[in-house]
Amino acid sequence: MLDICLLGTGGTQPLINRWLTALMVRYKGHTVLIDCGEGTQIAAQKAGLSLKPVDKILITHLHADHISGLPGLLLTMGNMGRTEPLSIVGPEGTERVVNSLRCIAPFLPFEVKVSELTTETETMFFEDCDIQAFAVHHGVPCYGYSFYLPRAGKFDAAVARAKGIPLEYWKRLQKGETIEHEGQTFTPDMVLGPPRKGLKLTYCTDSRPTESLTTAAADSDLFICEGMYGGDENLDKAKENCHMLFSEAATVAAQAGGVKELWLTHYSPSLPNPKDFREVARAIFPNTHTPHDGWFKTLTFE
Repeated sequence: MLDICLLGTGGTQPLINRWLTALMVRYKGHTVLIDCGEGTQIAAQKAGLSLKPVDKILITHLHADHISGLPGLLLTMGNMGRTEPLSIVGPEGTERVVNSLRCIAPFLPFEVKVSELTTETETMFFEDCDIQAFAVHHGVPCYGYSFYLPRAGKFDAAVARAKGIPLEYWKRLQKGETIEHEGQTFTPDMVLGPPRKGLKLTYCTDSRPTESLTTAAADSDLFICEGMYGGDENLDKAKENCHMLFSEAATVAAQAGGVKELWLTHYSPSLPNPKDFREVARAIFPNTHTPHDGWFKTLTFE
């Protein structure tokens, strides 16, 4: 399963009741953070979540409202006794920006490893989960991210017995291990059926509608997409600033195909009440929601 918490839903600047962009994804004991805007630490505390065990931070782009919370977060991790290396991934220029921000967090008890995305799409295999980065359309290099958690085929106990596979190896075969036993080799495909449907999450902020986004969002169990502006009267402003309207995000979800649920996020400070425009999006994609900070969901296998 995937545990998802939208820590911050704001864009441009924090408000009294809305922190800047950040999303936490947890699965199988691992934690990934997407973006780290100002106030991410406070938003996590309000949601009852710890940022210490974050294994990887994915940065969509290098605007301040998506990365300005990073130095404070790194210092807090160090003060909490973290010693494990931390991986940070982002577009070209991420290493330079991270190193600059670290001038106020120069001494950490853990290594920070930075890698940069240089192609239109790039797939990272991270702890049993496929993470795909895909370029979108903003004023600076910007990426969205899709998570895919695969699910192995169903274990066939009758076949395992018929093949004489000892019971003690069944669980290891289910986890994908190959077993050597008394001159015999037991492989997962001997006892597992075809792969079953996995779980997919797609996340994108700061973009105009693009073909890459529509393609990436296809078949997502949850699609989290920016809705900077609520009303269609803001179309010129959305185009000028490379952002999206609620109706445009809903259209992407509808056109992608197979999307089960849409969350809008990255609201403009001029949009104090996103719910006021929710029906605009629902007229296009009915299962649309306008989350607030701390909005939580667990995606489970069918």
